[in-house]
Amino acid sequence: MDIPRNKPSLASRRLRAALIALATFGAVGVTMLGAANLKPAAPAVERSAVWIDTVRRGTLIRQVRGLGTLVPEKIRRIPARSEGRVEGILVRPGATVAPETVLVKLANPELEQSAIDAKLQLKAAEAELTNLRVQTAGQLLTQRAALAAIQSDYRQAELQRRVNDDLARQGLIGELQARLSAVKAEELATRSAIEQERSEMSVEARQAQLAAQAAKVEQLRSLARLRTSQVAALAVRAGMAGVLVALPLEVGQRVAQGTDLARVADPKTLKAEVKIEETQAKDILVGQPALVDTRNGTVVGWVRRIDPAVQNSTVTVEVGLLGALPKGARPDLSVDGTVELERVANVLYIGRPAFGVEGQTVSLFKLTQDGTEAVRVQVRLGKGSVSTIEVLSGLTLGDRAILSDMSAQEGVDRIALID
Repeated sequence: MDIPRNKPSLASRRLRAALIALATFGAVGVTMLGAANLKPAAPAVERSAVWIDTVRRGTLIRQVRGLGTLVPEKIRRIPARSEGRVEGILVRPGATVAPETVLVKLANPELEQSAIDAKLQLKAAEAELTNLRVQTAGQLLTQRAALAAIQSDYRQAELQRRVNDDLARQGLIGELQARLSAVKAEELATRSAIEQERSEMSVEARQAQLAAQAAKVEQLRSLARLRTSQVAALAVRAGMAGVLVALPLEVGQRVAQGTDLARVADPKTLKAEVKIEETQAKDILVGQPALVDTRNGTVVGWVRRIDPAVQNSTVTVEVGLLGALPKGARPDLSVDGTVELERVANVLYIGRPAFGVEGQTVSLFKLTQDGTEAVRVQVRLGKGSVSTIEVLSGLTLGDRAILSDMSAQEGVDRIALID
């Protein structure tokens, strides 16, 4: 049997609806207030996409690194001694050569003709020197004969003068005749002195003529020797034992005087020329240890010379090498060079950040204890090396920090690390 139910009054229904609405609005308000007080979620970064390193304490080895090439200690550039045309190439780069090995043959008909002309001119000058020597010798003999005749006449006149003086004192001849003999003797004495001086001048003149002609002969001999050597140099020789490293020529090519024809180097003695950025080269000193990586092995060395000039924002550092070179080491081989500046003991250091500069303060993300998040901290850096840098403040021993480029999180102070 159905039991009738009493219906609620209108006022009861309205009160109930009001309470439900009030409860609903209260729940919504509490939810919105809680949501407003929540912090925004930290952006997520994959752990494998960043470089994380730990702060360590120990000896910081300061180094600078640069790219360079192996350069021969002994290298000979072979220039063209005269103009010519390449007639033949007998050796190609990479071949082992001896000092007398002919590398290239040049042709220059004009030079060959000038060498022949120079030899002929030399022979003509030598013949003229011989002829002049004979002629001047004959002239000198004639001069000496004339001098001898004058001196003989003078001696005879002097004897006649003495005899006439004696006869005049005895009254056997007149005074006038005695004086005439004395005058003749004096005349011949003067002529004898003049002829003696002329003879001496003839000797000096002969010597001067022969010397002038001999100088001309020597000049032509030097010219002939030069032309002959230039013709011989048309067969370009290595000039030293080693390896031919360059020969940028083609058959038929015309080369001017002074053009570099080839380069020969001694592959057994090499050095490294390393380019260091000018900002990092300020602490490099001669004698500092260095390490050269040929990509097929390493070899130790030392800084031997520092170029005083800066080229393309780099400084060239010459590194002398010690010990045997790795296999495959050859001139112009690209290498990596590392120079050790100093060793700083008992310091905190970490891997070098992407934008870490010595003596500056940088912003890094330090990992939390559990390693799930990282917060931004200010880190002051000290002395730096190639891959590590000193930590002065902002991080402590054992702290882990992200060293990668985090410019994408520029406005974020906290990130989440996900695997």
